[in-house]
Amino acid sequence: MNAPQKFRLGDVLVMQGLLTREQLVQALDEQKRTGRKLGCVLSDLNLVTDEAIGETIARQMHLPFVDLRQTEVNATLVLRLPEAQARRFRAIVLEEHDKKRLTVGFADPMDLFAQDEVARLLRAAVQPVVVTEGALLATIDRVYQRSDEITGLASEVAADLGHGINMPGLEMTVGSDDAPIVRLLQSIFDAAVSQAVSDIHVEPQEKNLVIRFRVDGVMHVQSTYDQQIAKAIVQRLKLMSNLDISEKRLPQDGRFKISVGNAPIDVRISTLPSSYGESVVMRLLAQNTDRLRLDAIGMPVPILARLRVALAATSGLLLVTGPTGSGKTSTLYASLAEINTPGTKIITVEDPVEYRLPGLIQVQVHEKIDLTFARVLRSCLRQDPDVVLVGEMRDQETAEIGLRAALTGHLVLSTLHTNDAAGAAMRLGDMGIPPYMVALGLRLVIAQRLVRLICEYCKEPHTPAAHELEWLRLDPGAAPDGHGHFHGAGCQHCHNSGYKGRAGVFEMVEMTPELVHAANTGHHGEFTRIAQQQFADFTLRRDAVRFAVSGRTSVAEAMRVSNQS
Repeated sequence: MNAPQKFRLGDVLVMQGLLTREQLVQALDEQKRTGRKLGCVLSDLNLVTDEAIGETIARQMHLPFVDLRQTEVNATLVLRLPEAQARRFRAIVLEEHDKKRLTVGFADPMDLFAQDEVARLLRAAVQPVVVTEGALLATIDRVYQRSDEITGLASEVAADLGHGINMPGLEMTVGSDDAPIVRLLQSIFDAAVSQAVSDIHVEPQEKNLVIRFRVDGVMHVQSTYDQQIAKAIVQRLKLMSNLDISEKRLPQDGRFKISVGNAPIDVRISTLPSSYGESVVMRLLAQNTDRLRLDAIGMPVPILARLRVALAATSGLLLVTGPTGSGKTSTLYASLAEINTPGTKIITVEDPVEYRLPGLIQVQVHEKIDLTFARVLRSCLRQDPDVVLVGEMRDQETAEIGLRAALTGHLVLSTLHTNDAAGAAMRLGDMGIPPYMVALGLRLVIAQRLVRLICEYCKEPHTPAAHELEWLRLDPGAAPDGHGHFHGAGCQHCHNSGYKGRAGVFEMVEMTPELVHAANTGHHGEFTRIAQQQFADFTLRRDAVRFAVSGRTSVAEAMRVSNQS
């Protein structure tokens, strides 16, 4: 194999006009400080895209460039190279020409040692092509899903249990970071984070243990293990969460923190006794509060503008409504992040505390010791807060205290379970709140849902079904003729679901004099009629239709989200 021609990446990028000399100096200084490759530094600093760097390297070396984001890889071929070696050499098998010649993508095609080792492992001649490191690692995470590593560790755990290291003697083992059970759980968390999983479900069955991941609101089976390791996994998770490992008859809730890469992850855990052992569900909450920005959650501009006006007020109740898992807490914390300044005292009362935001006083409700929402809320008002976040208006007492606070010079943010924004006032009335408090204290209500977005890798034109076209005809300007619509055909990037990622759809009710009068007189029908007129252009349904018309989601998904309201 001929040695590749050496070249200086930074100088080539400057020559091609992709980088200025000043930016190159900045990147070289950062490279010297961190010791990382120049290409990674340029990408992290957002000076040059990964694709531009890959294409530049490919041109200089007279090699093809393959964009893995737009390539459907053959999982069988990829798996011919062991995962550990694929990560070590930053290589991925892409094409088989014959049994003795393979096309392999390399993030660093100038590394001849890596090419030689990959050729030796594959027992075939290697024809290198250039790929970007970010896309390579994302593809490796998706295809391998750490399945070999996880399966091997599960076998080790089963072997340990078979040799007598079982309950309750497992406690002596789980304290060691080198214990198979610890490495197994870490690998499961690593796989979950790499796939953007929101929840991990540990489900003991009669003959096996099933681990399922929830991605974009949909469940996928990750792996299946021998049922005998279920108790070991549950006990380890209980120890990590400071739960009672001897209690297996009652549900328990807890939380713990882990690190995946350099990112801290907050894990909420819930256990539930079942026929074949304890079922465990873990919600993963990335503690990267940089992403909690109002302008990044996709809220329509008119709604965002009115919300910002409401957040600038010194009093009033702001509610976010929707079902569980619709992103209500994320919206509230994005709101808090916007008004979180040294001059503002903010206290949150939650069960549980989902995000950690610097500068806030955050209180965890604990019902078992009578530390209830109402009790904490009464006490925190004596702490002279400017803003109070109440995790949820669960009962009359909590709602009444929150509204009294909103009427006495505090800005209160909370959530409520209603189908739409107009139903919030009626729901508060049903909870026993006096109409005058709702009328004077409530300032703004936002309802939201999460709509799944079409996978960009398998997106294709699609003619909606007859009933979908009929549904579209109810909305002006929705192109009901069937043209301009898309769906996802399903591919390995989206677990064959046709969807990858989610975005919010919203509607809003802002209290006007007419709505205040309707709420104060208790005329819920009149309140709903006026509210629906107010947000006619920004209903949940209309927002979902906009996603379908713009090609970001399918008509079927827009219908699904709208039917929740």
